[in-house]
Amino acid sequence: MGAFADTVQRRLRDGVSARCAGLDWETEYDIAGTPVDVAGVGVDELVLVELEWRRADPADNTAKLFRHLDSGEIAVPNVTVVQLFTAYYDLARGGISSKRKNATFVGRAAADAFESVRYRPLDLAIDPPKRGGPRPDGWRETVDSVVERLVEIVESGEGAD
Repeated sequence: MGAFADTVQRRLRDGVSARCAGLDWETEYDIAGTPVDVAGVGVDELVLVELEWRRADPADNTAKLFRHLDSGEIAVPNVTVVQLFTAYYDLARGGISSKRKNATFVGRAAADAFESVRYRPLDLAIDPPKRGGPRPDGWRETVDSVVERLVEIVESGEGAD
């Protein structure tokens, strides 16, 4: 994803780690060879956060995770998948791209199919710069506000919209 995305990933991890001490938080968490951007790991709970930066097919991330769940490679009684979409997936004329709609559809369908799974799409209101471009103003505050939402989701057990 690039150095800036890695920085955002670490800031997300550090932010939720400081507030949700009941889980061990890490980046690039491995599930059957699939790295998840940020994960909170507990005995009976797993929180998986996918950062959709500029991915051509964000539905692939959710589909892979739910395929691993279906195969038993994720064997935790409570799984929350949060997909963070940057402004890259916003349309200039308003609304969101079909790529994001497809990813959200896959996530919600999987959450409906598995009783133990919750899915939550969230906005990460950062317009990711192209490789080497300047970081947008206010990115830290934007990430910190998403950390607040992640903490609320984890603590409340909040499911899909």
